[in-house]
Amino acid sequence: MTTLSREYVLAINPGSTSTKLAIFKEGQKQEEVIRHPVTELQKFRQIRDQIDYRKEIIEDFLEKANFDGNKCAAVVGRGGLLQPVEGGTYSVNEAMLEDLREERYGAHASNLGAMIAAPLAQRWGCPAYIVDPVVVDELNPIARISGLAGIQRRSVGHVLNQRSVARKAIEQLGKTYSESRLIVAHMGGGISIGVHDHGRIIEMVNGIDGEGPYSPERPGSLPLADFAKKIVTEKLSKPEIRRLLAGDGGLKSYLGETDLRKLVEEMENGDERVRYYLDGMSYQLKQSIGSMAAVLDGNVDAIVLTGGIMYADYIREKLQKDLSWIAPVLAFPGEREMEALYEGAIRVLNGEEEAKTYQVNREGAIE
Repeated sequence: MTTLSREYVLAINPGSTSTKLAIFKEGQKQEEVIRHPVTELQKFRQIRDQIDYRKEIIEDFLEKANFDGNKCAAVVGRGGLLQPVEGGTYSVNEAMLEDLREERYGAHASNLGAMIAAPLAQRWGCPAYIVDPVVVDELNPIARISGLAGIQRRSVGHVLNQRSVARKAIEQLGKTYSESRLIVAHMGGGISIGVHDHGRIIEMVNGIDGEGPYSPERPGSLPLADFAKKIVTEKLSKPEIRRLLAGDGGLKSYLGETDLRKLVEEMENGDERVRYYLDGMSYQLKQSIGSMAAVLDGNVDAIVLTGGIMYADYIREKLQKDLSWIAPVLAFPGEREMEALYEGAIRVLNGEEEAKTYQVNREGAIE
């Protein structure tokens, strides 16, 4: 294993409602999670407009941590909505940054990872990477059929955390990831549900494109005729439509709030309206996860529940009870994305893998 001449790796993980930061040194981390109030994020018309806001927060964190950029071996960011790619660690290049800036494949907070990592790495004279971006695509060909000619389904999900937690979960059952069949549901500001079949993610409930259950800020699957009528009647622009699909939907549209901690507290204090919509989200989660069992013909080794929503005992216990007839249900509140980012970068820095190059291919771009 190569000895690094610089001792730190900085990981940056922009989420829809938070920015997670971690400084790694020999596998040990100093971490910070900054949560962004809805009122702050509403000031920005588009997600890409948040770059300076989030970058300033990162600079404050690094200053308080007495971080020396000259000792930084790499800056690694969460991968965003790019063209479909195979898994791995990618060097951030101009082709990648251009696709993210132009939101050619969609708008999401994860797009900010590479856009924030690149200028910091350039300043400190070190490489910038992304690892297992959300668009890692290993779908079976039949899973790409949408039901309308000219439109294909694509795989977009929380691949970093899904794979990391899947490996950890299956170890508890005495199996390996490459020999197992799992359903992994990541539930945070957005929701993605993957079918992991012998190390490949052959199906993905893609919340970014409007599939699956509603989440704290996304509407999930909608009655298409009514949504089309809303677009025409209200003369919604493309940015406004994207904002509805990834930002202003779900619990936010019903309750004006995305923080599950606050909502659960309100429910426990007797707010039955909040209970109603939390139960609705749990119902749709159960519905989607159950349908994924059919993809594996009912042969499921485990159902793995992860993400920030799993800190809510009310929802976690409901799902564990309702899904246990399918397979063992293992819950891992939170996520391991920061460790996964670090591990992907360090494999390249140590010469265990080569960084992949992002190359432009306009197939699937959103015009």
